[in-house]
Amino acid sequence: MDRRRFLQFAGTGVATASLAGCMGGSKSKDANQQLDGPIKIGVLAPEPGNNPIGASMANSAKLAAKQLNDNGGVLGSDVNVVVKDTKEDPATGKRKYQELTVGEQVDLTTGVFTSEVQLNLMSSIAQQQTLHLNTGAASPETTRKVAENYDRFKYYFRTGPVNSHYLGQNMVDFAKANFESMGWNSVAILAEDYTWTEPISKALNGSLSEAGIDVPVNKRYAGGTENFSPIYDDVANAGVDAAYVVMAHTGTSAVVQWAKQQRPFGFGGIHVPMQLPSYYGSVNGACRYAVTQNSATPQSEITSKTVPYANAYQKANGKYPVYTGYITFDAVKMYAEAVKQAGSKESGKVIPKLENMSYTGTTAEAVEYYGRDHQYPHDVKYGKKYAWPVWLQWRETEGSGSQEVIWPDNLSTTKYQSPPWV
Repeated sequence: MDRRRFLQFAGTGVATASLAGCMGGSKSKDANQQLDGPIKIGVLAPEPGNNPIGASMANSAKLAAKQLNDNGGVLGSDVNVVVKDTKEDPATGKRKYQELTVGEQVDLTTGVFTSEVQLNLMSSIAQQQTLHLNTGAASPETTRKVAENYDRFKYYFRTGPVNSHYLGQNMVDFAKANFESMGWNSVAILAEDYTWTEPISKALNGSLSEAGIDVPVNKRYAGGTENFSPIYDDVANAGVDAAYVVMAHTGTSAVVQWAKQQRPFGFGGIHVPMQLPSYYGSVNGACRYAVTQNSATPQSEITSKTVPYANAYQKANGKYPVYTGYITFDAVKMYAEAVKQAGSKESGKVIPKLENMSYTGTTAEAVEYYGRDHQYPHDVKYGKKYAWPVWLQWRETEGSGSQEVIWPDNLSTTKYQSPPWV
């Protein structure tokens, strides 16, 4: 604990007698010395007992910690994980962050799914000066703060997913590479109206048309939308080949109604619920023939670590993780490696190690962060050699659903198939 953080801590009235040990410092440490006490990692996850996104964050951090501890810990120290529920609420998330950093005195926080929650934490992260590796929220506004005031916000990194600007760019890249063979010459863009989708809409606007794709409908709809019939009527009347969607909170209603009503157009884009490996059963197969972008799938060998991680997670938890699990697992392992290199848990010593690290994770051969002079400093790099999402189509095999990768080509297991009613 540094002096600044201790003063903040003491000011809350929850300081303990452990100060002397914490203030021992590690100025003389090198990478061969042991750390003072265990490494404590705080996970901020939405409803980790029920929500697959939150559960994947919490369980993956624990799995990473267990693997590290089974191999002797980090510089001789055990790794402990503490989980707090953000409930996807900005005020709750901020309160839980304070509990982790001030109360639990964690060395690292990770997790956070909703951009609204993450944005509300940025000032607290700067104040506490505790490293935070975001593993779920996509708004680029967070790393813009690092660009605007590096010294204040340098404690923030995003290990994944790629930020919303690059999520939109990836939708354009997928369209250019695949739409012609899929028969999607015209599409309707449908984006739910949340903070995380705003940069995606901006990236899509005009880009598809410039690529020769007709876009007669480009609609941002209310976040609380449950009845998609009026929207689908407009899409059908436009005569497009597919709805190109950007959905998380409203995705299940949208895909179930699309399938149940057998709308005369394909369905695909970024659809967060469809990324869940067990989703097929939860919607009685309504997602069949629908397409979504994802960070990884349990069977996709993005790196040599992807499938072993997914299988280890399944063995420990009885089910496969969603994308936040892969990223959180990578974040904890990257942090551990940075601490080893720094010989210290001090944020000021760990930050330059993360900034200069190229790490082979479960989602990319090279997980790297943009530098401080980039538009999005401390954001995970996007590109074929960095974070490069996979695209999958839900198919039915022997009565059950399977996530079949259709792009990129080196990971594909099948070709896109149009719904039989289209």
